[in-house]
Amino acid sequence: MENCFGYAGEDSHELSMVFSFHHLKVDFMGNEKWVLVPTDFQKLKDILFSWQIGMAKNHAWNAVFWCNHDQPRPVSRFGDEGKYWKKSAKMLATIIHGLRGTPYIYQGEEIGMTNTDFADISQFRDVESLNHYEILQQKGLSKEDAFRIIQIHSRDNGRTPMQWNGENYGGFTKGMPWIGVNENYSKINAQSQLHDETSIFNYYKKLVALRKELDIIAYGDIRPLDVRHPSIIAYERIYGEEKNAGSL
Repeated sequence: MENCFGYAGEDSHELSMVFSFHHLKVDFMGNEKWVLVPTDFQKLKDILFSWQIGMAKNHAWNAVFWCNHDQPRPVSRFGDEGKYWKKSAKMLATIIHGLRGTPYIYQGEEIGMTNTDFADISQFRDVESLNHYEILQQKGLSKEDAFRIIQIHSRDNGRTPMQWNGENYGGFTKGMPWIGVNENYSKINAQSQLHDETSIFNYYKKLVALRKELDIIAYGDIRPLDVRHPSIIAYERIYGEEKNAGSL
């Protein structure tokens, strides 16, 4: 973190902000991602809050985000693809958009796109994933266990075509895309959410609008609350005399 103060400090005149990926290793074993271990929720909170407080104390600026082209889909990774799909997608959005820093929305995140539903290794394109599928078997894992790890951790989870509508290939192309489209495109697509006021997409719009409307979200300090609670992440934003607390 100390290096980032120099790069993205208020008076550094170098970078506008920095991306920290430490919070996206809380379902790793050490630095090893090709394993299946539960998400360490306490570690996630500790990392998020330490960067929030440390960067603010040193007048530096964070980029805040859950995913990009190298990460699995957050609703699959930290939320739920089933009964609580919509609620967990909104919950994850709220956490990020309420933090101090500049939030990023990666394509498909704003409609709750999920991890791939690929059933065979031949459907993956990522070289890292294909190589580790073989490496895991060389280490003694069965094909089934190795494939399950690839399904969960592969970068291809964030690289499937944007699901625009319920048409063929999710409306992404009339040709053959370089990688397959998730079969849930008929249910999860942008068109179906545009005019649904309860949709994930419209929730993201409200979050973006709030940051522009309320200075406390854009500029306020942050104070973590009940940091050792086993199932709640909570924090308070403070700006002058204003206070705004939220918990999830």
